Amino acid sequence: MSYKFIDLFCGIGGFRQAFDELGCECVFSSDIDKFASLTYEANFGEIPHGDITKIAANEIPNFDILLGGFPCQPFSYSGRNEGFEDKTRGTLFFDIVRIIKHHKPKMFLLENVKGLKSHNSGETLKIIEESLIGLGYNISWTIIDSLKFGVPQKRERWYCVGFDKDIDFEFPKGKNILPKLRDIIREEDNNDETLKITEFEISRIDYHFNSSEIRVKHDNSKYEENTKKGKHGIYSYQKPDGSLRFHVGDASKTQIQEAFYSCLDTYACTIIANRTPKLWDLKRKLSVREAARIQGFPDNFIFPVSNAQAYKQLGNSVVVPVIKAVGESMLNAYRNETKKINLFSEMELEINKIA
Repeated sequence: MSYKFIDLFCGIGGFRQAFDELGCECVFSSDIDKFASLTYEANFGEIPHGDITKIAANEIPNFDILLGGFPCQPFSYSGRNEGFEDKTRGTLFFDIVRIIKHHKPKMFLLENVKGLKSHNSGETLKIIEESLIGLGYNISWTIIDSLKFGVPQKRERWYCVGFDKDIDFEFPKGKNILPKLRDIIREEDNNDETLKITEFEISRIDYHFNSSEIRVKHDNSKYEENTKKGKHGIYSYQKPDGSLRFHVGDASKTQIQEAFYSCLDTYACTIIANRTPKLWDLKRKLSVREAARIQGFPDNFIFPVSNAQAYKQLGNSVVVPVIKAVGESMLNAYRNETKKINLFSEMELEINKIA
């Protein structure tokens, strides 16, 4: 059986890439970012529908699986007692709830930042859980690090699955053998001048490695005295994994991270919309293609937009191999449960015949 899915807050299509590879069929997609929609169209041949808050649930085709990496907006905690639906009203999670309520899909997969777990002292997650359970779904959630799924990027995210029946489901564990950035680096990009880090950054990196100190203090005379940098100075420290960290810190090592550089023999920090990982040993940032690789997109994935837009889109995307691994576990668990139910029904029929 080929399951049908909808792709909400689809961005450039990380969820779709994974579930297409799993043999499922997308019947609806939605996003409000016009540039992300250009990339989605270039790769999947269709333009996502626009603002999901303006699309009625009955306008969406029937589907089996709902997918969505919804933005984490603050919920209302005004003390009203109208139920979970009203507590989520005005947020994009509300639209997930109303669509699930109308269509009653077999399952769903949601993704969000790791901080959702503790957002507003746990109240946000509590409302999300109770809302989904209140719709009649059995849910499970966990935090997954992409490092264990074949991409050299430490990206921890919250994943939640839900089923319309009691399912024996376990999240995939991934592998303990961690990939390195050298696995995804393209040597031809080493000569790309647009990827080079600034001379200021290079001088700080060189200063660190020319020092015999473990924790190196840098010149802070250029910073205003009343700023944190001016007061406490800038320090650099090479972590055991080889990455280089610059931080603001006083003698007691009260630290605020200022810059982070990976290297070929370690992994990248989390790519986000306004930050592209950099390598101190190559003295450059990752190219768009390399950034796509640490998000698990194939090399034939097209970016018909500026590099700045492509980096932003990748920073907002999900990690394809993680989604695919979770999705595969979901599909297998659901199919196994369906087989059990069908087998039990057949046995009941045979018993009834004998009786």
